Amino acid sequence: MRKRIEQSWDATEVEDIYLPYKPKRKTRAEAARQKGLEPLATLLLLQRENHLDSRLPAFVKGDVKDEEDALKGARDIIAEQVSEDERARNQLRNQFSRQAVITSKVVKGKEEEAAKYRDYFDFSEPLKRCSSHRLLAIRRGESEGLLKVSISPDDEECAGRLEQMYVRGNNECSRQVGEAVRDAYKRLLKPSIETEFSALKQGESRRGGNPRLRRKPETASAGSSFGTETGHGS
Repeated sequence: MRKRIEQSWDATEVEDIYLPYKPKRKTRAEAARQKGLEPLATLLLLQRENHLDSRLPAFVKGDVKDEEDALKGARDIIAEQVSEDERARNQLRNQFSRQAVITSKVVKGKEEEAAKYRDYFDFSEPLKRCSSHRLLAIRRGESEGLLKVSISPDDEECAGRLEQMYVRGNNECSRQVGEAVRDAYKRLLKPSIETEFSALKQGESRRGGNPRLRRKPETASAGSSFGTETGHGS
């Protein structure tokens, strides 16, 4: 890891490399690890088990209430691993760069108070065409509680592409991994990349320039070794 960081000139890449090792607050995944569910997450990621029902009772102990509780915890661990995987983050950055649309709507009942943001009461535009000063105005309206704002590409396409990267086969383990991947996208990855792209666009305004959003090549494929080798080694 140190060698990769020292050789990188890209701050975003350095953050991605360090992310799995960064001290964490108490996450759902960490709570699941403390319940002893990491081996179950590993079992699911291998996607080789055709008789999962016979393996689950061993994990129902201590604070794990039942088999569904065990599976939920294992999915939380997988979701966090996906969200910290450089390949997943770069894949999503590519899609945000190409497809993301920023939308804003006025908060119901705040129309009069939000009059100065009238242009953004029902606004939608591709993010790559949204000027920095317009984005700043929209975000200001959001911070004042007057506008509801989202930055998003096609959610179904994004989640589907991530599934292609991590889901292999068609058994119960694969289905559990697919569910975890979709949770990772909705709950962890999408909010993180949305914040990152918003900050990049607002940074353009502070610099006074208009450089295009940074894009990284897609490096993952459906045949990736995620689960057996996460790519987080030093």
